[in-house]
Amino acid sequence: MKRAIPKIQYITQDHPKLSHSDQARLAFEQGMEAVQIRMKDSCSHDILKEAALALKYANQFNRTLIINDSIDIAKEIGAHAVHLGLNDTTINEARKILGDDIIIGGTANTMEDILLQRSRGADYIGLGPYRHTTTKKNLSPIVGVDGYKEIIKQMNEKKIHIPIIAVGGILLDEIEMLSKEGLYGVAISGALLKTLNNQTHE
Repeated sequence: MKRAIPKIQYITQDHPKLSHSDQARLAFEQGMEAVQIRMKDSCSHDILKEAALALKYANQFNRTLIINDSIDIAKEIGAHAVHLGLNDTTINEARKILGDDIIIGGTANTMEDILLQRSRGADYIGLGPYRHTTTKKNLSPIVGVDGYKEIIKQMNEKKIHIPIIAVGGILLDEIEMLSKEGLYGVAISGALLKTLNNQTHE
């Protein structure tokens, strides 16, 4: 059975002291609804190890684990969700492999991207970046608050209904503001990581 799409997710990143599974555990302990394991520069063996451990924590806290990009790893460990970029395996192809019970999100930067990912069967759209962020290479053009407002307006006019998750450099105190703009939810990374990192030194 497919889970509800989380409104707030934490995206892991490489850190000298906190492994990706450590970040997942700490985020779940803080009440985070979902964690996305994102290990762009790691080998499949390392991703599998961290993802399997993160899934253990997700199930322990009854939260959602999302795997970035890797369909094979998501299938092997039985992850709750997978997130795919525009240049990754297409969502409709992933659906054939993973089945109907897994959440599949897709990346978008423009209204055209949203329509494309929606046509491929995305359950939600990760739209961004909100602002410049150092956690992602080859960054797409900045969307910003005005960009979100315009896209939400266009979606309403076209009667397009799909959850939009804001992503990219979002600060903790901006979550409420963005939710008021008609966005379904947010994905955060660096802002929460600083908090998690501080906790390990208390």
